[in-house]
Amino acid sequence: MKLLVCVSKTPETTAKISFSGDNTQFNEAGVQFIMNPYDEWYALVRALELKEKAGGSVTILNVGPAANDTVIRKGLAIGADNAVRIDAEPKSSLFVAKQIAAHAKEEGYDMVFLGKETIDYNGSEVGGMVAELLGQPYISFATAMEVNGNTATITREIEGGVEVAEVDTPFVLSASKGLAEQRIPNMRGIMMAKRKPLKVVAATDATDLAVVASYELPPAKSAVKLIDPENMDELVRLLSEEAKVI
Repeated sequence: MKLLVCVSKTPETTAKISFSGDNTQFNEAGVQFIMNPYDEWYALVRALELKEKAGGSVTILNVGPAANDTVIRKGLAIGADNAVRIDAEPKSSLFVAKQIAAHAKEEGYDMVFLGKETIDYNGSEVGGMVAELLGQPYISFATAMEVNGNTATITREIEGGVEVAEVDTPFVLSASKGLAEQRIPNMRGIMMAKRKPLKVVAATDATDLAVVASYELPPAKSAVKLIDPENMDELVRLLSEEAKVI
């Protein structure tokens, strides 16, 4: 079974966010980066579990510059067999999807895994775009998966409940919480990761149909207001006029 896991580099959750270039660029100065948790904890680990059970190989793929190699090496330390980095700045979801799809089409993977979203943009866009470009089924927000031969039975989140779907390979899947349990790389894995192949390839030509006009930070939160428990009228007014929850 030939499996591809797409991984992204995201800022650590405690990072202080700012923008530069007239608010058109994310300012990376002083920011600590990690592998996107949905890609690492759920997509990558579930792919590794499938390989361990049925055999095959797991390749991790990242679209980005050389600075992303540290994040990619962590995926190798967790257990991926090899890695590919497409040498390009990830300008938009469509650009990234076109790069992934071009590589996946050339290599002929049985399954393509992604996290359900990245924790910085929360777009949930790339998986569906990749599936469309490959002409393959797309199962999103997967929380459980069992594979029997070439058929996968996948449980996914839907509005107000869950849905169980059956799909034959090849297909694209986005991983949600519950699909697998986080793995911590051990010392042996970290040492072996240094010797595993990390292939760098040039990006394919891809037109960006959307560009960032500007970024802005959300408004600062107001200070906590303490209301006398005897003054219920004021509490109701604030909940109605300011919090707008009633």
